[in-house]
Amino acid sequence: MTNIDITLTDAAEQQMQSVLKGLGKTALRLSVREAGCSGLEYVLEDVNKACDGDLKLNLDGFSLFLDQDSYQKALVGLNIDFQKDALSSAFVYDNPNKKGECGCGVSFTI
Repeated sequence: MTNIDITLTDAAEQQMQSVLKGLGKTALRLSVREAGCSGLEYVLEDVNKACDGDLKLNLDGFSLFLDQDSYQKALVGLNIDFQKDALSSAFVYDNPNKKGECGCGVSFTI
């Protein structure tokens, strides 16, 4: 698989880059896991290297590794944004595969 259909807004890319710089790392790994009341939740973690079978998205100054099973199951077409206001800040996932989500928005169904 060579074409990875995930996009990041400039704000998301800058925030990821900033977090990694503060940690002294150069990569993040995105996956989904079964959790919450709706079924799946996103897992974004700093890593030193890819796991076997991970897909790789090269970004400005860092890499985003994608769990291949998660990508094929729930992440194709995903857009990641970073939003910040006076009270909070968070990565926001706009996922065309999402069919529903829990009331608090942490978990989702596909």
